[in-house]
Amino acid sequence: MSATVAHPWLPTTTCGEGCISDTARHPWRAGLRMVYRLTAAALVLIALPLLAVPVPGRARTQRLYCRTLLRSLGVRLAVTGGPIRNLRGLLVVSNHVSWVDVFAVGAVLPGAFVARADVTGWPGIGTAARMIDVIPIERASLRQLPAVVEAITHRLRRGRTVVAFPEATTYCGAHRGRLRPAVFQAAIDAASPVQPLHLSYRYGDGAPSTLTAFLGAESLWGSLRRIVRAPGTVVHVAVGSLQLPGPDRRELAVRCEAALLGGQRQPHLEAGPVGQVVR
Repeated sequence: MSATVAHPWLPTTTCGEGCISDTARHPWRAGLRMVYRLTAAALVLIALPLLAVPVPGRARTQRLYCRTLLRSLGVRLAVTGGPIRNLRGLLVVSNHVSWVDVFAVGAVLPGAFVARADVTGWPGIGTAARMIDVIPIERASLRQLPAVVEAITHRLRRGRTVVAFPEATTYCGAHRGRLRPAVFQAAIDAASPVQPLHLSYRYGDGAPSTLTAFLGAESLWGSLRRIVRAPGTVVHVAVGSLQLPGPDRRELAVRCEAALLGGQRQPHLEAGPVGQVVR
């Protein structure tokens, strides 16, 4: 079987190891936090099969599960911005920083996620990805993209919520990428509205944090270890203005990118007690 040749449009991040600032101090305290949080996360993962049960209120169960898993990792959630609309057939798009993004978005608007294909092979997280009906995408294979767009369109037409990260790779949070237009074609084909979300990570004192960034060839264990050793992290989810699809996927991508930047500049992200959930 021949190896897949990366296409010339393969997105590559401008961020690297130098972007990540790990300020964990007092090694013995960090070690205790790591043991406690990894134990808590392992206990939460035991409940994973509940996500696959097709019962009324499943979306509420998924939101609660994602919030519980975030807290077990030492990550608190703050939601700001516009109202969260529980619409059928909604495409949710977000900037992309880390594998933690999946649980941050899932705690607000759970749905089927478009994720890199190798995620399904990760221990624990891979199981969760399969149970929440992940749509795998091999970024290095351009010819697979139409099938991914078709899969997204099919779920949207069935009234499912689908979550995608159109930057197509991760950035540290201080830097960002452009939203690629391909996945927006699914919203146009299914006549589905698009909900932009902007994610930002902060330390407990409110300062911007890059320690959750998952960049390049870093291992999942290395990223997980850095996160659970930290004194505390807050993920801010800014809900942008809902966008109607229109006829042009590039124009739709530009509008959603503007909505993400608008959420990034919202002054109330800086105000109030850190970690307070604002509805």
